[in-house]
Amino acid sequence: MTSYKTLFDHLDRAALIPFFVLGDPDEKTSLDLIKTAIDAGADILELGIPFSDPIADGPTIQKADIRALQAGMTPPKALDLIAQITAYKAIPIGLLVYYNLIYHYGVEQFFKDFKKAGGTSVLVADISIDDADEITPAALSAGLETVFMVTPNTPDQRLKQIADKTTGFIYTVSLLGTTGQRNELSAGVKPLIAKLKTLTNKPVCVGFGISSPEHAAEVASAGADGVIIGSRVVKIIEDNLGNPETMKHQVAEFIASVQETLTKA
Repeated sequence: MTSYKTLFDHLDRAALIPFFVLGDPDEKTSLDLIKTAIDAGADILELGIPFSDPIADGPTIQKADIRALQAGMTPPKALDLIAQITAYKAIPIGLLVYYNLIYHYGVEQFFKDFKKAGGTSVLVADISIDDADEITPAALSAGLETVFMVTPNTPDQRLKQIADKTTGFIYTVSLLGTTGQRNELSAGVKPLIAKLKTLTNKPVCVGFGISSPEHAAEVASAGADGVIIGSRVVKIIEDNLGNPETMKHQVAEFIASVQETLTKA
């Protein structure tokens, strides 16, 4: 499996990182959509295991979690789905997950099984850097990379602390609030990218509120190493629940348009 460092070192543009909730709207369609995104130009995948109380997420991804849970998705099934994805293509996969799911699965076993499925990194959305030792030793022992979040109001000392604990990339939240589409980028994202670049050489990937190819190009031109797009992709699924073929076509079209824009940025 390609490491993040290897991928970022070889790309001559910002990495395109679409997000999907595993099992949304059902297991088969979810796999088809993720394969479609890979074929359309995704460089890395950020995948979520559906959870009943996704506190970092806005309505679009919350509804995706509900759809996936109602369709029967579970953590073991999600890991099996990841194994099918990596069998299709050995693409780096970051997992965004909530700690309750890991804890009930068994922390060490979860990380071992995710690595076995082909995973690259884990971001636990509701674990702060102060509690990183709850997960970091088990993740590193399993051979996984660590990803932690920073926000526009994270103090400099804490930014450095987060960067020091990160072995994968720094998930840079572009705004204050939950995930969701936005018409404009937050004014705080460019200064945050610039500040991180002075504090660390770890890759900086920006998410939350990135809703268009133009947004992606803006954060790329500000120095981001990767662009994470979630709610915009998930909304395509929501808008086409009765037509999987249209769903796949629109996902492919959107991913390709963002990749083309990043290549020109």
